[in-house]
Formats: sequence, structure tokens, C-alpha cells
Amino acid sequence: MSKNTGRLSLGALPRAEKVKLTIAVSGELKALLDAYAEAHSRLHGPVDAAALIPHMLAAFIARDRGFKAAYGSAAKSTGSVT
Repeated sequence: MSKNTGRLSLGALPRAEKVKLTIAVSGELKALLDAYAEAHSRLHGPVDAAALIPHMLAAFIARDRGFKAAYGSAAKSTGSVT
């Protein structure tokens, strides 16, 4: 892969309290997550796809206008993404 990855939407990962959650994803999505983790690792240090998923979900929720409109301040309480 020779694509420029100088800027990713997901920045350095903050440390946070963790709750274990098990999910199943398609093989295609897993491959994309692995590729994203590789690009992220080049910019911010070693990380695997599983460590990125919670931060990606938090970023998605934080930017979802419909969710914010429906849930107001509850949508802002994720804390890990601004």
C-alpha cells in the first residue's frame, strides 16, 4: 500500500476504563480494520484493530447529528471523543 496516510480521522488513542464487548464482523470489514490499524500504527505507534474499534465507534456516535438531536447531552457523555 503506497497511499498517503499522513492524516487519519482517528487520532492518538486515549486511555480509558474498559468494558468487554464481543462483536462479529465480516471478513472484508476485518481486513479494512487491519489496514486502518496498520496506517494508524505508522502515525501513532503500534496498535491492533481491536483496540481501535471502541474509539471508532465513539467518534461515529459523537459526530452523528441525528443521535445528538434525539439524545442531547447523553450523546456527549462518551468522553473519549470531542
